[in-house]
Amino acid sequence: MPWESNGGGGGRNNNGGPWGQAPGGGGGGPRRPGGGNTPNLEDILNRGRDQFKGGIPGGRWAIIGGILAVLAFWGANSVYTVAPQEVGVELRFGKPKPELAGPGLHFLLWPVDTVERVTTTLNQTQIGTATANGSRQSQAASDGLMLSGDQNIVNVQFSVFWAIDNPQEYLFNVRDQESMVRFAAESAMREVVGRRPAQDIYSDDRSGISEEVLRIIRTTLDSYGLGVNVTQILIENAGPPSEVIDAFNEVQRARQDETRLQEEARSYANTLLGDARGRAAALREEAAAYTNRVVQEATGESERFNAIYAEYVNAPEVTRKRLFLETMEQVMSSSEKVLVETGAGGQGVIPYLPLPELRPGATTNTTTGN
Repeated sequence: MPWESNGGGGGRNNNGGPWGQAPGGGGGGPRRPGGGNTPNLEDILNRGRDQFKGGIPGGRWAIIGGILAVLAFWGANSVYTVAPQEVGVELRFGKPKPELAGPGLHFLLWPVDTVERVTTTLNQTQIGTATANGSRQSQAASDGLMLSGDQNIVNVQFSVFWAIDNPQEYLFNVRDQESMVRFAAESAMREVVGRRPAQDIYSDDRSGISEEVLRIIRTTLDSYGLGVNVTQILIENAGPPSEVIDAFNEVQRARQDETRLQEEARSYANTLLGDARGRAAALREEAAAYTNRVVQEATGESERFNAIYAEYVNAPEVTRKRLFLETMEQVMSSSEKVLVETGAGGQGVIPYLPLPELRPGATTNTTTGN
């Protein structure tokens, strides 16, 4: 600078000001206000240059390292990965973007953009059973106690299977999503059980109850925009409370005995009825056969009589004698007596002929007539 080369006599050094004198020295030149220790412009510039060059430890490399560290921190927050069972929802200034980030490596402009990850696997929420959560331990024991339509208390243990189908709604419409699913399922089950008799819940219509509860849960959660899809309601167990289980079992055993005795009575009645029906059918068949036989015999007798009468009309004497002989044959065929007729002109049969003995086993008397 011009004043740096300004030489002076009398042994003055180079630290003189533009007027040839040191700021704190004497002389007749003009002086700056504020005393002799006030630095001049050159000292200020020199000190700023020295601080920039050597005032920071490491110099320019320290600055470069700091910049790289900031860039690395920014990059670590700007690059993220999404697992295969997840989807990512990117947020710009806290507002979700419409598109979803699939599994893999992704980049965003942090801190303008952020990401929320949502698991898309099937979830199971159990109701009516004790859970590992201490805050739910005492409450879980009474979650399944419900009042049925016939004023009975039943303990229903069931599970709700659900999955996330709209991550944006799931993240931002409801705060505690799993509790919402639990409360909606419990409310729906209480509503359905309150309209049904206890026997339907125990065994008769569990499938119908599950379908009705599933329909109510879906309608409720869709109205809240929860962004989940309930796929199945599984009733794992349904029975009376533990305090009355013994009495309930006694009632069930009595009903089973009643059913068993009724079945045995029906079986015995069916056996007797079958036997009676069989005997009745046999008697009807026998009666029909007897009727047919009697009718046929009467018909034959009447036809035979008509035939004999026709012959009698044509030849009464011959027919009369024939009838007499046939009748006597029938009568005498069963008689144990042998009648021998002797005439005046002869001795008849040989007297000593054992006529009664001609028939095996016959012990009869022989009568001789004139």
